[in-house]
Amino acid sequence: MTLQDRTGLPRLRAASLPGILLVTFAACGTGDTADATEAPTVIAVGQESIAIVERDSLRSGPAVSGTLVPERTATVRAELSGTVLEVRAEAGQSVAEGALLARIDDSAVRDQVLSARTAVATARSSYEVAEREVQRSTTLLAAGAIAERDLEAAQRAADAANSQLASARAQLASAEKALDATRVTAPFAGIVSERSIGAGDVVTPGTALYTVVDPSSMRYEASVPAEQIGDVRVGAPVSFRVSGYPNRPFSGRITRVNPVADPSTRQVRLLVSVANRGGRLVGGLFAEGRVASSAIEALVVPDAAIDQRGITPVVYRVKGGFVEKVPVTLGIHDQQSERMQLTSGVAAGDTLLTGAAQGVTPGTPVSIGKLKDVPPAGQPVGAPTAAAVGGTAGADSQLPGAVPPTTKP
Repeated sequence: MTLQDRTGLPRLRAASLPGILLVTFAACGTGDTADATEAPTVIAVGQESIAIVERDSLRSGPAVSGTLVPERTATVRAELSGTVLEVRAEAGQSVAEGALLARIDDSAVRDQVLSARTAVATARSSYEVAEREVQRSTTLLAAGAIAERDLEAAQRAADAANSQLASARAQLASAEKALDATRVTAPFAGIVSERSIGAGDVVTPGTALYTVVDPSSMRYEASVPAEQIGDVRVGAPVSFRVSGYPNRPFSGRITRVNPVADPSTRQVRLLVSVANRGGRLVGGLFAEGRVASSAIEALVVPDAAIDQRGITPVVYRVKGGFVEKVPVTLGIHDQQSERMQLTSGVAAGDTLLTGAAQGVTPGTPVSIGKLKDVPPAGQPVGAPTAAAVGGTAGADSQLPGAVPPTTKP
């Protein structure tokens, strides 16, 4: 029933649905006694309140979470005692394999090297003399000039000289290795992630000097619930998203699966190898993803487009300009992308309502538009009117020229 004010003219009637602003305009003819003609109501649904059924690839598998760490990490430690004379690399700096990172005082080690070289020269000379004595004794023994025991004595002296030479050479090699250790170098090409020493520091063997990482490859150390370990296998692809890169998907492959579950969390640890071309990823970031144990091509829609409050899941489809309630059959659910497979009830390209727009009564005419598309008051009699769904107007908002609504008794 159309309400009238004291002058007998029809007034605006307003109704509301949860999350929907519904306003109906009625135009009147000229003259105080003209009959009011109500126009059909058309709901204008905003683009943010619809979803399109698409055919796309859908993956399913157990969810995983964990931390990224560099595949190769090396902590460079001091091999001898001494004072740090110079530091060449800082944290975050790229270094090549064998690049000089720091220098430790080598004055004492150089003296050891010189002494070892002298000892080697002396031992070599003694060994050469002993060898010539063996050769001479061999000749004299053949001529019958000396006894056999004299040759044996010369041979024992040569063997002792050879042993002394070997010992001197070993000492020289040790001294030279210590001299090389005064030059701290990068074990492989990478990036310095930490510098633990500064110029003037006194270090001892085992002191951590630098940490170098290889950013070209990362390792995703993730965990999966033990109940879902049956869907995990070595070589299976893993897709994940990293904190700090919300809109960038990453992927890798499982290289190892821990054979023992954590007794406290009932989680099984996985190691996923991740290529890091361009060095976008850094170690220590938290990541969440999913083991892609299966993949299919199917009709998919966002979870928000499915009403699962009843016994049978339904969607609200816009077809021929009207809303219709359609039962659907659900398939695989992709938790990571929050999408669901529909195996029946819809076709690719169908337009579905989401969110508050699902409160529109089936059979109601709708149009896909925005609040600004709503026609103003005073349009010709019989022309369709519009109301906004999912727009920015509040429940008590009014369109231009509208009379404040009254409550129907």
